[in-house]
Amino acid sequence: MANSALELVALILTLVGLIGAAASTGMPMWRVTAFIGENIIVFETRFEGLWMNCYRQADIRMQCKVYDSLLALPPDLQAARGLMCCSLALGGLGLLISLVGLQCTACIQNNDRAKRLVLIIAGSLVLMACICVIIPVSWTGHVIIRDFYNPLLIDAQRRELGEALYIGWMASAFFFAGGCIFICCNLQSEEKGPARYVYSRNSDYMAYPQPLQPQQMVLLPQQQPQFQPMLSRHPSTVYSYSSRQPSERGWHISEH
Repeated sequence: MANSALELVALILTLVGLIGAAASTGMPMWRVTAFIGENIIVFETRFEGLWMNCYRQADIRMQCKVYDSLLALPPDLQAARGLMCCSLALGGLGLLISLVGLQCTACIQNNDRAKRLVLIIAGSLVLMACICVIIPVSWTGHVIIRDFYNPLLIDAQRRELGEALYIGWMASAFFFAGGCIFICCNLQSEEKGPARYVYSRNSDYMAYPQPLQPQQMVLLPQQQPQFQPMLSRHPSTVYSYSSRQPSERGWHISEH
């Protein structure tokens, strides 16, 4: 019952992370204009995202333009495009696979081991999606901070961290939590398998390489018991004494 509740929690966390990753991928707020120094024109804001540039003025709605060439983008944005798309694919695939292995579903019946294996695979995919999200988001954030303190750039060229980066970091955290719950819960259940008997090295148990075969019985000849004198503690009732008187036969011989 506890594992079922944890699996549902992991499923919800993965779903929230997938929504956050999709929002971060589509939002143009990766780089935002920094209003510092001489750049005090606050009624115009510029946003730079993975797919387009956008401008927003005070009284005019936002206008966006898709990038004309992919090769003209900086390396961090080029890598971010591919990694964010991979994170969406891995997160969605892990979410679908986890639905098959949940205990509250009837996709795999009477096979708990298969369900645990499916959830472990789903958790691994979710963790891979977490890595694919956190790499481009952190890389872009590092480039923005490095350029912000670069003395060779003018104030109009400096950018700040946009909302999409924070959403991406939160999405990676949800992915990480959901994947860890999927894997850890099922690894504990796997270790609680049937008990195994372990023999100590000091025991007299010997393992034979081959099974013992029944042997034919051989009858040994029995030896005849030999008479042996036995000593008894009880006195014997038969007594023999040497007579001092001559026998009756001896008298007859002397008379003759």
